[in-house]
Amino acid sequence: MITRRLTLAGMAGLATPLVLPLAAPAVHAQGAWPNKPIRLIVAFAPGGQSDTIARLMVPLVSEALGQSIVVENRGGAGGAIAAGEVARSAPDGYTMLFDAASFLIVPLANKTLPFSYETDLVPVGQVAEQPYVLAAATSMPGVKDVPSFVAAVKAMPDGLNYGTPGVGSVGHLAGALLAMKAGIKLEHVPYRGGAEVARDMAGGSLQAGILSFNSMAPVVESGKARLIAVTSAERKGDKNLQAMAESYPGIDLTSWCGVFVRSGTPPEIIRRAQEAWGKVATDATVRERLAKIGSEPTRADAAAFAKRLVEERQVIKNVVEQTGIVFG
Repeated sequence: MITRRLTLAGMAGLATPLVLPLAAPAVHAQGAWPNKPIRLIVAFAPGGQSDTIARLMVPLVSEALGQSIVVENRGGAGGAIAAGEVARSAPDGYTMLFDAASFLIVPLANKTLPFSYETDLVPVGQVAEQPYVLAAATSMPGVKDVPSFVAAVKAMPDGLNYGTPGVGSVGHLAGALLAMKAGIKLEHVPYRGGAEVARDMAGGSLQAGILSFNSMAPVVESGKARLIAVTSAERKGDKNLQAMAESYPGIDLTSWCGVFVRSGTPPEIIRRAQEAWGKVATDATVRERLAKIGSEPTRADAAAFAKRLVEERQVIKNVVEQTGIVFG
């Protein structure tokens, strides 16, 4: 049972499609699915955590299905552009959405969407999960953990700006919860993706960010920022970073990646897609590479994922009420 667990994630951009052909595609009977290339619409900017995960997993899914998959980034509007494109597609399984937990917040932030996240899209399965990290620029002297970060912000008369991959992301909500619980002023600065947050931190125009480890890693490696804590309830990954909850209990926010198709897609197609994405979770190479970017694969299960989505919609509403976040 999920109690305080919240999952939201990244924003978006546009990239040249990546086509991953299968060297020796399996032969399918005429009319059997899939008998032509599949489009995977990724709702995030290229180079960020979710885009990286999608492109890492696609070759194995392509092999399992015996068909090429074309990866396309369709960023913007918190993922609504990508979701809307899939919601308008034919319910035949040839257009899939690779989204993250911003999938749950967009309907709260934009009530005039021309489609419904709840009725026009159905899950194939969750394929990965990861916490976000709080990072601080090394220009903030003495900031090495959550208590020292909070102390530094309290000493700033105007508070501190922090960047995230967008409104309603894990970073946005984690920052709002930390500010509320610690009694500090944190001003949210939304970006189109985690890579852009990292860029501004590297350039010195932003002192803090809450984003994926994958997006932040190059800046940390350059010595211009340090990792402070993870947003999950417990320490995660080989960095053994402290959790925000160690200082402020009740903060437990993680991001997931999931695959969706147009509602009305035949159950047999959803089942085959679920099986293909599910096989990725057992691949040792994928698990090793995801661990290096602070993520872990999860076995796709459409029914379990649908249940999680229902539960977490309510969790999001609770967090919004606690923090007083206003969208738009």
